[in-house]
Amino acid sequence: MRRRRFDLRTTTWFFVLLALLLSLGGLIARTAAQAAQRRPVWAVILLLLASAAVIAGHRGRRRWSARRALRRATEALEAAAETAADALREPAVAAAPVEVAEPPVATPAATATATATATATATATAPAPGATYAEETLLLDAAVVPQVMDYAVLDPEEFERAIAELCVRDGCTDVEVVGGAGDLGADVLAVAPSGHRLVVQCKRYGEGNRVGSQDLQRFGGTCFTVHEADIAVLVTTADFTAPALEYAEQCGIVCVDAEALTAWHLGTGPCPWDTPYDG
Repeated sequence: MRRRRFDLRTTTWFFVLLALLLSLGGLIARTAAQAAQRRPVWAVILLLLASAAVIAGHRGRRRWSARRALRRATEALEAAAETAADALREPAVAAAPVEVAEPPVATPAATATATATATATATATAPAPGATYAEETLLLDAAVVPQVMDYAVLDPEEFERAIAELCVRDGCTDVEVVGGAGDLGADVLAVAPSGHRLVVQCKRYGEGNRVGSQDLQRFGGTCFTVHEADIAVLVTTADFTAPALEYAEQCGIVCVDAEALTAWHLGTGPCPWDTPYDG
């Protein structure tokens, strides 16, 4: 005979079902006793009929055994208990634990790098003391200056505004974009961090074009006398001719070509007002 493995869950269900059957049997017996008290004659008749049916049903068969009946009932109870235990066990197996990835631990080096980056960004985008509303607006428009910028693809107005944003970024105050008809050679006006008045003319030239001496002469005729510049700057997306550079040196005009503009934009070169000039 195969020996059953002990299972606490199955055993518990066995006794629960057994208790339910015993309770049901007691209820039936109590109901039958109450009915017999009210109708004793009918109770005797039903008892005789039940006895006759049992005797007739077992005639010709092997003798009825109370032990066999008890064993079958026990086996049925055990099967029911195992089924109930398996039904409760299945959800626990299906619900597999979910692994949750732990957040990365911040190292001191990573924290220091993040702090330095945030500080640099806040410093670059913070308005200088006494900044005007126009400067703050320019600064908000250029909250983060891109690392790579092709100024040659901008139209003249966009180029002037981009230069003004660089001035704001690097600490100039009272920054104004004044380029347009009748600007008399001045596109951007500002006050440099040193307190000098800054006048900038922007020349957005395409590839193959160069700023000539005539451009410098027109700008030199108004930047100091009309606009009262302390620092006069001509910035371009192209290059300068040799006569233009010679004239600029004589007049004290700072020339910023495409290469110098890229260095200014990336912070690898000086700002125009930090370039030596005659003033």
